[in-house]
Amino acid sequence: MGTRIPRRGTTAVLALFLCAPPALLVDAPAASAAALHVRMKGTAYQSANLTVRVGDTVTWTNLDPVPHDVVTTSGPQALRSPLLQRGRSWSYTFRVPGTYFYYCSVHPDMRARVTVQPVATPTVHRHAAPARPRVRTDSPRPRATRSAAPAVTMPAMTPTQAAPVAAAAGKSVNPLLPIAGLVCVVAVFCLLLLTSPASRPDADE
Repeated sequence: MGTRIPRRGTTAVLALFLCAPPALLVDAPAASAAALHVRMKGTAYQSANLTVRVGDTVTWTNLDPVPHDVVTTSGPQALRSPLLQRGRSWSYTFRVPGTYFYYCSVHPDMRARVTVQPVATPTVHRHAAPARPRVRTDSPRPRATRSAAPAVTMPAMTPTQAAPVAAAAGKSVNPLLPIAGLVCVVAVFCLLLLTSPASRPDADE
């Protein structure tokens, strides 16, 4: 039989799987708070110009046979350390960004400064969803094209074909000719009646 996985183990694995993708989208946070050291030696602050970030801790250690301290002359906050004898140290964690100028109250020529930079905030990369292509619901209507009417071409007539056509056109009958003929027939008939012997008066005697 296979090994049965406890319910608690399954829940932990599932929770880790669900939480892993968002963690991959977040940049790694800034490095953990650093611890820096400034030595007081030769009546001077070694590392006179120090740059740190918010949350970093700076430790001053006196290596001279005479006492020294740390007193700010200007800055976002006022700092004042106790008088440090040889071999003694004092630490301070910076919480406010800015530039801190300080000196030793026992030896005013000992001067230095600490520049505190703000911590960079983590950025979250969000993947933009791909734009969906717009689908046109209306299909383009086909444009109506006007078809040109077929051109009718008359066949060309040769001179030999044109002659009979002209002759037929010349033989067309004038509609007044039958009427004139009828009038002529009536006139001739009347003349015949007048000139006939039966129509004369002396013909009966």
